[in-house]
Amino acid sequence: MSKRDYYQVLGIGRTADAAEIKKAYRRLAVQYHPDKNPDDPAAEGRFKEVAEAFEVLSDPRKREVYDTYGHEGLKGRGFGFHDPADIFQQFMGAAFGGGGIFGDIFGFGGGGRSRPAAGPSIEYEMEISLEEAAAGAEKKIKIFRRETCPRCQGEGAEPGSEREVCSRCRGAGRIRQARRTLLGTFATESVCPDCRGEGRIIKEPCRDCRGQGTVEREREVTVRIPAGVGDGSILRQRGGGETAPRAAGPGDLIIYLRVLEHPIFTRSGDDIFCPATVGFPLAALGGEIKVPTLEGETTLKIPPGTQSGEVFKLRGLGIPHLHGSGRGDEQVTVTVEVPSRLNKKQKELLRQFEETYSDKNRPLHKSFLEKFQEFLGK
Repeated sequence: MSKRDYYQVLGIGRTADAAEIKKAYRRLAVQYHPDKNPDDPAAEGRFKEVAEAFEVLSDPRKREVYDTYGHEGLKGRGFGFHDPADIFQQFMGAAFGGGGIFGDIFGFGGGGRSRPAAGPSIEYEMEISLEEAAAGAEKKIKIFRRETCPRCQGEGAEPGSEREVCSRCRGAGRIRQARRTLLGTFATESVCPDCRGEGRIIKEPCRDCRGQGTVEREREVTVRIPAGVGDGSILRQRGGGETAPRAAGPGDLIIYLRVLEHPIFTRSGDDIFCPATVGFPLAALGGEIKVPTLEGETTLKIPPGTQSGEVFKLRGLGIPHLHGSGRGDEQVTVTVEVPSRLNKKQKELLRQFEETYSDKNRPLHKSFLEKFQEFLGK
């Protein structure tokens, strides 16, 4: 069963802003919440559908991919979906001033010890050539990222120093509060503001990271680009991002690819298109020409009587299929060049040729004349 358009699910236009998206989600999530519809199985399905639409359209990156490629574009790009109940509780917790117990998942909270999130991701935009997109490549890039402080091993405290239990949360790292929502009273949790979820207070901060637990480092990273990527493709290196205090691990390095315009070729899907020019004699008599390919050059046979604008297909010389075997084609569009300057001998030879010229040699012209005569006869 195909998915419905996310904008249709939320009942909003494609130009809706963040406030409109939140308003639509809140209204529909409350309407279809399972707790309000215990005897309606269809409501649970709508509740999940609304949550999925909200998760995509409220995220600028996911929304951009969805607007460009639709539902299929979200597959294989590292975009996952969270539990609808988690999304609702986090949304309502944020709306009523709390971080919610799912703040760690979405990155809104300070990071709890019970369900820690990964560190922040690093986003990097990379330009590559069409040849690199077709053949694949390895590129080295330099990034700055925060890593675990080697002096304190991420603890934030000077080695050998002591910590004391946080008096506000009593070592729990989180504070529980009761919040009233449209569906009743919910118990929510938020990160303790005094110890920032650690449960203990640092008395003597590490002198290298100043109590942060992380330090910034410049790193050279190798990015492997698979053959067949296109403009707008997204690569993800798990664990290539930043480390954060109390995080489950480093975030990801996300690479956004931009394929540069090529001076000769244009691309559509996995096919590439190339122009070629031939002289009038060769087009009339036939012959061979050299044409460029992504891997060098090859010979293209021009049959006698080739007309300007004809397209010749070179099978298997296009872009490799990213998700499968084989590759696209190269399509060569021929333009027949009429000489602009002729010497006396050339003019005389053309006049002699013109005397032997007939409609048998000009099928396109003959077809045009026949259509014109039909038009006049009407």
